[in-house]
Amino acid sequence: MTLDTTHIAADLSPGDLAALLGSRLCHDLVSPLGAIGNGVELLEMSPDFPAIAQSPELRLIAESVAAARSRIQAFRMAFGQAQGGQRIARNEVQKLLDGASAQGRLRTQLEVEGDFARAEIRMVMLALMCLETAMPWGGRVIALHRMPGWQLVADSDRMRPDPDLWAWLGQGQPRPPAPSEVQFALLAEAARAANRRLSWDMDDKGAEIAF
Repeated sequence: MTLDTTHIAADLSPGDLAALLGSRLCHDLVSPLGAIGNGVELLEMSPDFPAIAQSPELRLIAESVAAARSRIQAFRMAFGQAQGGQRIARNEVQKLLDGASAQGRLRTQLEVEGDFARAEIRMVMLALMCLETAMPWGGRVIALHRMPGWQLVADSDRMRPDPDLWAWLGQGQPRPPAPSEVQFALLAEAARAANRRLSWDMDDKGAEIAF
């Protein structure tokens, strides 16, 4: 008996397949990181290794694992599925923003109230990652929610402009993104799917993305 999967494939767009892949990868990476974190905690509590909890080596491992787990959760939101009516509370949004910039030079601030649709927060995370690309030397990003949409404002002493890349968000002909820049294409696709208008601006001291 032959199973006809043609109709199944037709129901999945390339974007949906990419989101499924992102969800799967993030899910599978969280488990081993969790195991490492549990191992660190057991070492800290073990009487066989007195004072190991205060050792700089173990602290470095613990901090690195925590940062990696936070960043993967941020990746899962940005690159994974965003279907259904799931809502994300404000404190969880802040954790995701912090996770996206874990161990980096970027500081994030959230000025919103309430909870928000997962698809909406996915766009916020992708926009933050776009701003991060233009701020390799660090800076600050404030995420504001003002009806009817979002505004992410970045400040930095030094920016790295790339108009051909930012053209994915409007204004120009975009160039193909590198793997580390895929968030630009994904944000453009998410905005189209949600019927949201994207806008952006940049100068030598900062940038802004709104939708």
